[in-house]
Amino acid sequence: MTVRRKPAFGVVIYAAITLGLSLYFIFAAVQGDYGLFRRAEIEVEGDTLAAELETLEAEVARMENLTNRLSDDYLDLDLLDQQARDVLGMIRSDEIVVR
Repeated sequence: MTVRRKPAFGVVIYAAITLGLSLYFIFAAVQGDYGLFRRAEIEVEGDTLAAELETLEAEVARMENLTNRLSDDYLDLDLLDQQARDVLGMIRSDEIVVR
C-alpha cells in the first residue's frame, strides 16, 4: 500500500513569492527611476549639455571680444565702421551692393 502525500502548498507559495519579488527587483534595477536605462539617459543628457555649454562659452568669448574691441580702452575702427553701417543701413560710395 502506497501512501499518497498532499503536495506541499507552502513550498509552492514560498517559491512563487520569492520568484515574484526577484522579478520585481530585477525589473526595478533595470527600468526603475534609478535603473540602468535611466543612468544611460542621464549620461547622454550630460554629454549633450556639456556640448551645449562649450558652444555657449565660445559665443560668450566672441561677444566679450567684440565688446572689448568697441570699448573706450581699445577701439577697433574697422569694427566700429562695420557696426555703424549695419545699424544705419548705409554704404560707402566705392562699395557695390549684391542682393
